Amino acid sequence: MARRFRGSEEVKVDAKGRVSIPARFRRVFEACDPDWTSDRRAQLVIVYGTRDWQHLRLFTIEAIEEIDAQIDRMQRGSPERTLLESIMHGHSEEAEIDGDGRLVLPQKLREKIGLEDRAFFIASGDYIKVWTPAAYEDEERRLEDLIPDFEPGADPLSLLPPPPSLADEG
Repeated sequence: MARRFRGSEEVKVDAKGRVSIPARFRRVFEACDPDWTSDRRAQLVIVYGTRDWQHLRLFTIEAIEEIDAQIDRMQRGSPERTLLESIMHGHSEEAEIDGDGRLVLPQKLREKIGLEDRAFFIASGDYIKVWTPAAYEDEERRLEDLIPDFEPGADPLSLLPPPPSLADEG
């Protein structure tokens, strides 16, 4: 299993659209790029999605290859495959982390999400979401509405599906 991103961080965006990728995130991009070596730049894919997306998604190479394989298994010409191909292939760009640990976010992508001088990174497993700090605050409020009513002291891990039984494995 590929390494996962954990945590969040707010970073500066310079006038050229460069953002410093926190070291703990860079290590995941490096570990999940099969071609990466210490003398090469880590590769990633930026997915900017549909018109209504207010964030960017930075995928590791391993994650994007897994998604590509899943899309390849879908029925050609199906509306679902067409949608996913459009988002994951047509609304994306390949990128790399430079020798100083920075990523250049293209102007059109910064404009799409309204990114100016600060960016908010939040881990989402095998990718990172990039938001403006204000848009992420709005997203946090929306996420709070998704939280089910728990009994006091209930563990949110109870939302996970039960582990497969031995009968399911045979």
